[in-house]
Amino acid sequence: MNKQVVVVLMLTAMLVGCKQSRPQTLAARESEPQTLVTRESEPKIENGGGYELPAMCKDELIISHTGYKLSYNKTHNTPNWSAWCLTAAHTDGPVERSRKFWADPSVPKAYRVDYYDYKGSGYDRGHMCPAGDMKWSEEAMHDCFYMSNMCPQTGSLNSGAWNKLEMKCREWAKREGALYIICGPVYDAKTRHEQIGIDHAIDVPEGFFKAILSLRRGYEKAVAFYFYNDESRQSYKTASLTVDEVEELTGLDLFHSLDDTLESRLESTNSLDSFIKGK
Repeated sequence: MNKQVVVVLMLTAMLVGCKQSRPQTLAARESEPQTLVTRESEPKIENGGGYELPAMCKDELIISHTGYKLSYNKTHNTPNWSAWCLTAAHTDGPVERSRKFWADPSVPKAYRVDYYDYKGSGYDRGHMCPAGDMKWSEEAMHDCFYMSNMCPQTGSLNSGAWNKLEMKCREWAKREGALYIICGPVYDAKTRHEQIGIDHAIDVPEGFFKAILSLRRGYEKAVAFYFYNDESRQSYKTASLTVDEVEELTGLDLFHSLDDTLESRLESTNSLDSFIKGK
């Protein structure tokens, strides 16, 4: 069966699990210091407009880094999501890719994954916010290598379809002027997750999502993707979905700052072809 068809069939089965697991994901945080964020007080990501950020839970642990924000999940010890605005000016830059990963001091110590927790696991330290989008700033490059921005990702996906889509986003951002991007892991609430880690237990996600929004005047569009976290050969083209479908998979309310009418139209349409053709 075609994997794209399988994803669609998974929507109904996973919807209940994802919706139920979200409160569990955000539970047991009251004992830890939190960075509580409301939409009204939300500081904007540089050159962004806040459109890349999903609706937030009141106890959500939000961490702000140069160039992007993330929501950290202390149950899985991975991000719930990372979000950023990729402008045309930020699609390239003079800063070389870092070779070092860092424990994030913004994460409470008990949940502060370090680079060695992935050693011998067979999984890559998969960036959510990619290094290739952060070459415009040494600080941004440094910050995107925090382990709070990483998920256990198969080498096949990390260097394959996931990387290909990252490169496509930079290509599209040059033409569109700016893209609002959010991505993260997808955990099936009905599945017992594989775990890795030495000092911290890190849950391996069953898949990953990415959603992209362009607000180029007259050419507004959005598209989303779901990738399996396995060694299969995947393509961003066959992995494409509507934003609505990915919202069902994740339980997130994406691009919710948009006008309701525009949000409804964009999120119900798979606009991959328009991104590819520049329409």
